[in-house]
Amino acid sequence: MNKEIRPELLALLETHPCYNECAHKKFARMHLPIAPKCNIQCNFCNRKYDCTNESRPGVTSEVLTPEEAVEKIRYVRTKVPYLSVIGIAGPGDPLANEETFRTLELVGREFPDLTLCLSTNGLNLPQSVDRLKALNVRFVTVTMNAIDPEVGAKVYDFVHYEGRNYRGVEAATILLRNQQEGIRRAAEAGMLVKVNSVLIPGINADHLPAVAKRAKELGAYIINILPLIPVPGTKFENLSAPTAKQRRELQDLCEVDIRQMRHCRQCRADAIGLLGEDRSAEFARFTCAARAKGEEVNVPLELEGSTKYRIAVATSDGRTVDQHYGHAERFRVYEVEAGRIEDAGSVDVSGLQEVPLFGPDHRRKMVSTAERLRGMDAVISLKYGDPAIEELRERGIIPIEGHGDVHEALRQAADSIYKERAATFG
Repeated sequence: MNKEIRPELLALLETHPCYNECAHKKFARMHLPIAPKCNIQCNFCNRKYDCTNESRPGVTSEVLTPEEAVEKIRYVRTKVPYLSVIGIAGPGDPLANEETFRTLELVGREFPDLTLCLSTNGLNLPQSVDRLKALNVRFVTVTMNAIDPEVGAKVYDFVHYEGRNYRGVEAATILLRNQQEGIRRAAEAGMLVKVNSVLIPGINADHLPAVAKRAKELGAYIINILPLIPVPGTKFENLSAPTAKQRRELQDLCEVDIRQMRHCRQCRADAIGLLGEDRSAEFARFTCAARAKGEEVNVPLELEGSTKYRIAVATSDGRTVDQHYGHAERFRVYEVEAGRIEDAGSVDVSGLQEVPLFGPDHRRKMVSTAERLRGMDAVISLKYGDPAIEELRERGIIPIEGHGDVHEALRQAADSIYKERAATFG
């Protein structure tokens, strides 16, 4: 399946800074942040993307329209003459946004000498390969963090596909199937495929050699093993990032099967310039409307489709939020989606009640309670102590104080979850 590089791609490869380490000190790339919608939730990704001082995938200072993207390229080329690659990498998933295809069309028409590149989570890749090929996209990067759905279920919170939300192993099965099929189709279509894999200690570290081997079998050219960045507000915020030694040893192990990218800088969605010399801040807030009016324009990252939240509530009667987190013997569980509320059972913690209010036993109770609530997006109660908040946050659960009608509290909680995970800074 893994074939020699097609002759027409060799010249382009010589000037692509991400696929060719020898090129990254001489040729620049420009990422166009035109794709705000996303269709999956990774447990390491925070949708609060508007930050000029942060450098990681998914972060940008603005979202452009396709026409604004073209105008910005015109300007950047006057300042960065060694620009060779135009990429679309977010801040959401490019293939969840129709604007991606319009942008590729406009850029290809006006700048036929620039190489077009795209990064995706792969969910919509199988049905998009023919469109991308017709638009002359020659390089595609797919983030694939697992090939086993049991492992994938630990990496992804949910997947929105064909109008439905999926969670757990079912979500991972759909995503991993499409990622692999998409890589295979892209390679067969003559594209050069790079696979990105996030190294998450304790989650997929031992599994990545199998991912690398499978990527090679599917026709990928190179794999990029990225270290986890523990981002605040994510379910993995309290995991430890891998050490440089751990990453290097894994790269060496996987290199037996497939080329390794070792010069990645984990670029922003609006990165501009040489790798390691990002100039995005120099060109930030370029949006045409902002230039005309002298004001900043922010567009929030959106989730494609509706989002289903699992929320536990400390309620004695199912009608009123009326219990302190530490006093509840049972939490009622609800699923909230697009304003609809469904009863989803309960979590019993009654066996954990008879302990002192302070000290080691109380802390162990907070740990055990939070463990039983694992998998919830949020918990609503009258009040929390600091240990309870800490243990819930460590498991990616948002503690929300509320009172009064349960259904009203659930709707407000769903809004709070969205704002914490999806709203724009400022």
